Amino acid sequence: MIEDKQITEKVINTNSETRGVFLSYMELGEYLKDKTETESKKNIIEILENLKKYNFNLLIVQVRAFSDAIYDSKIFPYADYVKNNGKNPNYDVLKYIIDEAHKRKIEVYSWINPYRVSTSDDLSTISKNNPAYNFIEDKNVSVIDGKGIYYNPACTEVQELIINGIKEIIENYEIDGIEFDDYFYPDDSIDKSSYKDYKSLGGTLSLKDYRYNIILSLIKNTYSEIKKLNKNVLFGISPEGNIDNNYNSHYLDVKTILSNSDYVDFIMPQIYFGFENTKRPFVDTLNSWSELIKDDSINLIPALAFYKVGTYDQYAGEGSFEWINNSDIISRQVKQIRNITNGFSLFRYDFLFSDKKRNNNTEYELNKLNELLK
Repeated sequence: MIEDKQITEKVINTNSETRGVFLSYMELGEYLKDKTETESKKNIIEILENLKKYNFNLLIVQVRAFSDAIYDSKIFPYADYVKNNGKNPNYDVLKYIIDEAHKRKIEVYSWINPYRVSTSDDLSTISKNNPAYNFIEDKNVSVIDGKGIYYNPACTEVQELIINGIKEIIENYEIDGIEFDDYFYPDDSIDKSSYKDYKSLGGTLSLKDYRYNIILSLIKNTYSEIKKLNKNVLFGISPEGNIDNNYNSHYLDVKTILSNSDYVDFIMPQIYFGFENTKRPFVDTLNSWSELIKDDSINLIPALAFYKVGTYDQYAGEGSFEWINNSDIISRQVKQIRNITNGFSLFRYDFLFSDKKRNNNTEYELNKLNELLK
């Protein structure tokens, strides 16, 4: 085992430490889809009790994964993964999650995928009650080979749709935070027509800078609209842990976002690397993200790869077997994080608590972490 590098220590108040767990649409499908109201509510309670037992205080729940909603929305159709035999749930899933979480002193963030419409490659599968349907004709909704169907980020109406959907959540639910996932720019062709129009009207930005500007505008406008409605609702993004990929693949200008308080309250980079990762060792990557933050009001809350516990890490080079050979990686990462900030999150719930995803290392990793969180 490689000895952990050390970061300059800060005094961290663990009483205010953010301790989050992601709950994805896959888990929602497992625990809510085709279940009776009684069964699904029981499963929600079990999820929250597991978080409470292990001293987590934040649930990051995927409320909109595919231009849909797990709540009763006037904008988006109900998500299939919370329906019971094709019928909408008999209760407000999001409200129930929030109410029961708050009873247990657990905060809830709404996790949103801004641009993904579907994993299908067939536009005819989009129903007329889905707002994406209205964007098909003008090609602001497109099929991306191997990925699915996505909104065009460069479309002004798409940005308005995303922000209106967030406003709807804040106006109707006692949500504690809003978080965007890392899917910012779907591919390199979806906005070509928009960029051509931009240039024809005298636009001078390069295609790359044009895209950076689009994403910055969405994030800044989202932040502004959230604060107008409720200053206590936090907003942040969970970008890819590889900083270069954010610039080159997602057109996410993280340096600008983290330079002042106009964009986010928190950044939750997916630092899904072990200590022994050859290209991106954990501590170096954590340091790099910390150094990007130029405004003290922005909180760094690294997301950690609990899903890698006990598994072979094929892209880690010499550290490929690290997660198999060690069963205290997450707890050691939290110790490192505490040297510079007071929060972390784990991806994702089932890998902590589902027998279908757990392995020989899981219980030990979880218990070692719990020792830190007591």
